Amino acid sequence: MPRYKLQPFRSDLNVTRIAYLHYFEFSQSYHTKADSHPFCELIYTDRGKISVSAENYSGELGTNRLLIHRPGERHSLSIGEHAAPNVIIIGFECSCERLDPLSRAPVTLSPIQERLLAQIVNEGMAVFAPPYDIVNTFFMKKRPNVPFGAEQLLKESLERFLIGLVRDAFDRSRASDGEAELLPPTVLAVKNYVDENFASKITLENLCFLFGTNRTSLCAEFKKHVGKSVSEYIVSARVAEAKSLIRSGGFKMNQIAERCGFESAHYFSRQFKKCSGVSPTEYSLSVKSKLKLS
Repeated sequence: MPRYKLQPFRSDLNVTRIAYLHYFEFSQSYHTKADSHPFCELIYTDRGKISVSAENYSGELGTNRLLIHRPGERHSLSIGEHAAPNVIIIGFECSCERLDPLSRAPVTLSPIQERLLAQIVNEGMAVFAPPYDIVNTFFMKKRPNVPFGAEQLLKESLERFLIGLVRDAFDRSRASDGEAELLPPTVLAVKNYVDENFASKITLENLCFLFGTNRTSLCAEFKKHVGKSVSEYIVSARVAEAKSLIRSGGFKMNQIAERCGFESAHYFSRQFKKCSGVSPTEYSLSVKSKLKLS
């Protein structure tokens, strides 16, 4: 009878512990003091932009851009007077030196990486109890009844995400032009156009004309690579900007609806609740409540 030899797994990247997992909806003119800690810190701008000052990189971190501060690296962040970005911050322990390039220059996430990061945040919220938006949380408590396997899924999802970032960084370094395209050219062009012009009237017909494609191909390719239909992506971009304006203050709801490209205040309210689960007014009250607590 043959003897089977079981092969062990090699682990190239291990996340051993997590310090915190935050999802911030920052208000304008916010800033932190320069700080350092003996673990890595992932910072990702889901929407808007922030200014980062660190030993390895200082500059702007715009929408869909990620940076990882290495252990012991002194860093701080600040928000502009008219900005109110959404930011994900995860403090984690990992000694893999392959992460070092990610501290020197921000990277843009692909749609798949965006979805995986969202899963990490959701799994983290199943493990850790709120609040998730308090700066300098030195001890983040776990929930009393953590779902079966949630901690393991959080660890493995984060490791998978980081391994993907390391591989992408390696592929980019090997590419002759120094850049690896994450999306098909037409999809990328349409996505960038929507990001810059979401407040204007955008139709599929106009997009097809502008980028030399047809409705069927555009809809199928965009959904495949971005994970949302073109119309869903337009609405989500408008709602994200509306949240930013609500947090910034100084605008009435009908003004926000108009500035974000919604046809009416009623349609704005309906789409906002569909995307966020709460009405614009309820969201505004939630923001004001957080500000009073801080």
